[in-house]
Parts: sequence; structure tokens; C-alpha cells
Amino acid sequence: MTSLREMSFLRLALLIDAMASGMTAILLVTGADVLRDWLGLPVVLMREAGLILVAYVAFVVIVATRVQISTGAVWAIIACNALWALASVAILETGLVAPTTLGTVFVIGQALAVFALGALQFVALRRPQALLV
Repeated sequence: MTSLREMSFLRLALLIDAMASGMTAILLVTGADVLRDWLGLPVVLMREAGLILVAYVAFVVIVATRVQISTGAVWAIIACNALWALASVAILETGLVAPTTLGTVFVIGQALAVFALGALQFVALRRPQALLV
């Protein structure tokens, strides 16, 4: 097993994304009924977002665990993160949902986290030796 010290920055950034997205997927899929009252977001929206994340996590894990990480696949992951962050803000701005204050904080907070993960992956991809190890 590879230790964190031996793991490339890019691989680590991808695995952090997979773990955070996986935890969010579990929260949204299994907790949507409870979260509805706290966040003011539709149950269907939360569950569908969680299920999308399940597929996303599978893709990120596959990419991160390859001997050589595909540059194109990482660019696709970065693009997905950017689109997710933009869509999160857009859903609030369009008025398609009427979240509680906590719901607005949740949506903006996760959008910022997703954007940060994409930025981290971008920085890691641009580093020399990013695709090794």
C-alpha cells in the first residue's frame, strides 16, 4: 500500500475529491428526507444530485487508481467540478429552489468546496511529475 508521503499530489487531490463527494452522496441520498426541513431543498433534487455523485465518485476513483493518470480524464474532472459549482450558484440565483438560510449556506459552501477541489486538481496537474506514482 502506498503511503501519503509516496502518493503524488495529483493522486491525493483526486482521492480527496472522491472521499468528499462520496460522503456528500451518502448524505444526500440517505438523508434527503431529514435534510428537506433543515435546508428547504426538494428531496428529489438532493437524491438525484447524490446519485449523480455516486457515478462521479466511481469515475474519479478509477482515474485516481490507475498506474498512470490520464490528463484528459483529470481535465474532465476539473470541468465537472467547475460546472457543479456554477450550477449550484445558478440554482440559487434562478429561484428554482427556495432554501432556508442554512440551505443557502449549504449550497454555497459545497459549491466553494467543489471549486476549491477543482482548483487543487488544476494546480496538481500543472506540477512537474504530476502523472507519475
